[in-house]
Amino acid sequence: MTPSREITRLLEIMAALRTPETGCPWDLEQTFKTIAPYTLEEAYEVADAIQKDDMTDLCEELGDLLLQVVYHARIAEEAGHFAFGDIVEGITRKMIRRHPHVFGDADARSAGMAKGMWDRIKADEKEERAARRRALGLAEEGTTRFLDTVPTAFPALQEAEKLQRRAAKVGFDWPDPLQVLDKICEEAEELKHELAAPAPDKARLADELGDTLFALANLGRHLEIDPEEALRGTNRKFRTRFASIEDSAAESGKTLEAMSLHEMEEAWQRAKSKRA
Repeated sequence: MTPSREITRLLEIMAALRTPETGCPWDLEQTFKTIAPYTLEEAYEVADAIQKDDMTDLCEELGDLLLQVVYHARIAEEAGHFAFGDIVEGITRKMIRRHPHVFGDADARSAGMAKGMWDRIKADEKEERAARRRALGLAEEGTTRFLDTVPTAFPALQEAEKLQRRAAKVGFDWPDPLQVLDKICEEAEELKHELAAPAPDKARLADELGDTLFALANLGRHLEIDPEEALRGTNRKFRTRFASIEDSAAESGKTLEAMSLHEMEEAWQRAKSKRA
C-alpha cells in the first residue's frame, strides 16, 4: 500500500489495521475509551505546534489528529453506529446551516437577518438531535440543568471559565474584576488558614485550592484573558528560566542536584532580569 493525498487511502489503511486475523493486534484491541486520551493528546500537540509557529510540526500533528477522527469513525462503523462519510456529511450540513449569510439567499445575507440568527439555528439543531435520538430509541440527553450544556471533559481551568461565563448569562457574576480579586484574596486566606492548622486535612486543602483556582479562572474571564493560555505562557517562562539554572550549573561544573537552593535562586533571578 502506498501513501496518497486522498482521504480514501487513510480510510483503507485504518480498515486494514482493524481487520481481524491480518490487522495490527494493538489496533484491534482499541475502543473509543482507550483511544480518547490519545485524541486529547494529539489536539494539544496541534495547539503546541501553532504556539511555536512550527508549520512542519503543525502539518504532521494535524495528520495525527485526523488519524484519531478516522480511528473513531472506523470503530463506530464496525459497530454499526455511523461511518466517516456520516461525519463529513454532518459537519458540512452544520457549517452551511450556521452560515446562511454566506450560503443562503439574499435575505439571509442581510445584516438584519443575521442578528439573533445564531441562537435560532442552535435551537433547531438541538431539537433535530433530540428527534434523531428518539427515532433510534435512545434516551434524551441529560441537559435539564442550566449548566449541563458545559461539557465536563474540558481541562479544569477551561471548564471553570465556561461555567462562569454560562452563569453570567443570567446575572450570576461579579460586576467588577476588583471584586473578583478580593475573592481570590479571601480564598487564599482560607487556604492559608487550613495550612496553619496543627494537622492540615488533605481533602480540605484540595477544596480550598480548588476554590482559589476557580476564582483565578473567573478573574481571567473578567480580564478577557484565557486562563489556560496565561498558564501555558507561565509554563514556557518557567522552562526557559529553569534552563538557565541548568546552564549555570554546567558552567560551574556542577549537576543540578549538587546546586544549593541559594545558587539556584541566584541563577533564576539573573535569568529573570535578562528577560524583564
